[in-house]
Amino acid sequence: MAAARPSGSWSGALCRLLLLTLAILIFASDACKNVTLYVPSKLDAEKLIGRVNLKECFTAANLIHSSDPDFQILEDGSVYTTNSILLSSEKRSFTILLSNTENQEKKKIFVFLEHQTKVLKKRQTKETVLRRAKRRWAPIPCSMLENSLGPFPLFLQQVQSDTAQNYTIYYSIRGPGVDQEPRNLFYVERDTGNLYCTRAVDREQYESFEIIAFATTPDGYTPELPLPLIIKIEDENDNYPIFTEETYTFTIFENCRVGTTVGQVCATDRDEPDTMHTRLKYSIIGQVPPSPTLFSMHPTTGVITTTSSQLDRELIDKYQLKIKVQDMDGQYFGLQTTSTCIINIDDVNDHLPTFTRTSYVASVEENTVDVEILRVTVEDKDLVNTANWRANYTILKGNENGNFKIVTDAKTNEGILCVVKPLNYEEKQQVILQIGVVNEAPFSREASSRSAMSTATVTVNVRDQDEGPECNPPIQTVRMSENAAVGTTSNGYKAYDPETRSSSGIRYKKLTDPTGWVTIDENTGSIRVFRSLDREAETIRNGIYNITVLASDQAGRTCTGTLGIILQDVNDNGPFIPKKTVIICKPTMSSAEIVAVDPDEPINGPPFDFSLESSTSDVQRMWRLNKINDTAARLSYQNDPAFGSYVVPITVRDRLGMSSVTSLDVVLCDCITENDCTHRADPRIGGGGVQLGKWAILAILLGIALLFCILFTLVCGASGISKQPKVIPDDLAQQNLIVSNTEAPGDDKVYSANGFTTQTVGASAQGVCGTMGSGVKNGGQETIEMVKGGHQTLESCRGAGHHHTLDSCKGGHTEVDNCRYTYSEWHSFTQPRLGEIFSLAGEACKKVILNVPSKLEADKIIGRVNLEECFRSADLIQSSDPDFRVLSDGSVYTARAVVLSERKITFIPFY
Repeated sequence: MAAARPSGSWSGALCRLLLLTLAILIFASDACKNVTLYVPSKLDAEKLIGRVNLKECFTAANLIHSSDPDFQILEDGSVYTTNSILLSSEKRSFTILLSNTENQEKKKIFVFLEHQTKVLKKRQTKETVLRRAKRRWAPIPCSMLENSLGPFPLFLQQVQSDTAQNYTIYYSIRGPGVDQEPRNLFYVERDTGNLYCTRAVDREQYESFEIIAFATTPDGYTPELPLPLIIKIEDENDNYPIFTEETYTFTIFENCRVGTTVGQVCATDRDEPDTMHTRLKYSIIGQVPPSPTLFSMHPTTGVITTTSSQLDRELIDKYQLKIKVQDMDGQYFGLQTTSTCIINIDDVNDHLPTFTRTSYVASVEENTVDVEILRVTVEDKDLVNTANWRANYTILKGNENGNFKIVTDAKTNEGILCVVKPLNYEEKQQVILQIGVVNEAPFSREASSRSAMSTATVTVNVRDQDEGPECNPPIQTVRMSENAAVGTTSNGYKAYDPETRSSSGIRYKKLTDPTGWVTIDENTGSIRVFRSLDREAETIRNGIYNITVLASDQAGRTCTGTLGIILQDVNDNGPFIPKKTVIICKPTMSSAEIVAVDPDEPINGPPFDFSLESSTSDVQRMWRLNKINDTAARLSYQNDPAFGSYVVPITVRDRLGMSSVTSLDVVLCDCITENDCTHRADPRIGGGGVQLGKWAILAILLGIALLFCILFTLVCGASGISKQPKVIPDDLAQQNLIVSNTEAPGDDKVYSANGFTTQTVGASAQGVCGTMGSGVKNGGQETIEMVKGGHQTLESCRGAGHHHTLDSCKGGHTEVDNCRYTYSEWHSFTQPRLGEIFSLAGEACKKVILNVPSKLEADKIIGRVNLEECFRSADLIQSSDPDFRVLSDGSVYTARAVVLSERKITFIPFY
């Protein structure tokens, strides 16, 4: 605020003239048209340079924006500079953007700034006088006390502009507390500029108000820039400090050191920060239990610490503190609040578990295992069911053999002593154990000066038990020479009575003897050779033959052991050549390597001596043998023998002279590699003999075939069919298997396997002749026709595996078959068609019902039928169902696994 100046000077008149001219330029701008503002070349920051009529351009605008950040546009159209600007000789322009965010409507106003070069016209026709430049009105510091009691309205200050000396000035204010929330808190007298407050204010709600004061002339001209005016609300100590929690809870370990931090409390005060109203002091005003005093609180930070190291959870496990916070730095007139702090004392392992007794006695029967023999108890003052309380037991001494184990009962914390390995009364009648106990958690450092483990002694008495024989060691061995004579005896397996350490009264028996080579004496356990022992047998592993022996006493108690017979090798095997055939490709190869092996021990084996068996001179003439190493030799040919296969006998001797002869098949082949050789002629001894050609072999095979044909014809001519095969229809029923045997064909009907009849063709008054044709009858089904007339019969060709072919028919119009259908062809034709073939009509010889399960396994006999009543001379009985077969004794069995509800089977005889 500036003081008013006296009027009447020439400078005042000139100032009014300039202001009037600027106002005319400002208000002369048309709405939504280009606006030109004449301004000085140098503009200071926050300077009003003109006003634009925004309402006439866009009345509904709620968003005003300048395209140039150097200029700011107010809601009344006032244009202010935001920075210092120096205009050049060229024009400067920017755009005022007006928009409505609700309907998205927008308009623009273009503003041009020109450097003012001419003298402005006078606003009033007055005498030109010179005046001193006015000062800008400045804000005066203003404040009010919160919660003021008035009287209201309460005068705050007067706002006055220096331009009031030359103009009639009206004052107004806008902003928070005026036309914004809280509304109508402040107002200003229009003519005097006196600023008033209408009611009390809470500083904790509004710390200050920043309002804008305006000074205008009656015609709306603004000779002054709007004046920001800050009204500060002074604080009053009207708020109590408040703890952040109603009850604080902290936990600290017992036996902690002095000065250990327990926790920190905190309080807040809504009064003005960094004043006496918010300077807080903390303190402890009470403790439960009241003594001794173990805690202190820092007055400024609120940190609680320990003042003693005598916190003992076993005595007191919880403390309750009453704490206070007070503002005004703790002075007696400050506002204060109290709260509660609970401190829980947490347990540490400061007490050792101790046995309730120092010695215990227990007993157990020998040979028992996994039994509980003793429970021991301990005392521990630490917190129950924590790691500081739970006990870990251990056996310190006396359990070197691992017979005992001690574990903890999770519910009672007792130690359970168990036997996990049987004890032997004969070895030890009493065992003394030393056991110890500790906690799961390690012992605390503060109490480490005391002993870290409690111990006790346990005496375990072993009770005797009448035991059976003992097979110890479980595996025993004896040595015998292979090829030992039958009847040779040797020591065998020995079991003992553990109490007497004697074998008296113990009986022995073989459980396993893979090859049955030995027998065992029942009373002594000694073994006797029953069959010759062979070290090179397949059942021998590493030269040891194992048998299992069962030892039993008179009470029937037993034990089992293994007797290993170590067979000592003798030189009873000569070396031999395992590869019997050798291929030599001429002329790329002139020799082949042969390797010999000896199943005997190495001491009876290599080095080997190779030689040609000189039974014939051709061998020595055609072959040569050279030794390569101890186990191999090279066989090479000489004198260019012909291609073919040769038998070369080779003798191999071991180091002790045991020998064997191997007849080696050597093939001389015209090839590059052995896989290319296709020569497979019969071998020749040495180099002589006659080689058969392919035509000679073919002639021999044809001769053999001709001989079989002659025999086959003789057999077919001598045999005939006395009875015809019959087929009874298949059927299904519930879990029953119905077997039907049919014989004696009808006169003029043929029954199909599906149960319908077919008239026969070519009937006459003599004999029966059957022909198997492929004619179509009843929908194309293949049939067997039975024709009456003459003395023709359906014959059966027997011999050489051929059955059921058709013989020639005499005296009729039938064709001669000449037995060209073999049994295999007939079987492959009829077997999948048994449900389609027609059988001779006639009554069933017999019907048998077999009650069987719904699920049948393969190869299981399900019943038996009497075939003699129907088929006395049948050579073969065929089943119409491939799932079932019948044996010659009438047994019916399944050919595969079957699941059925009911099935009917017909057995067909062939003669």
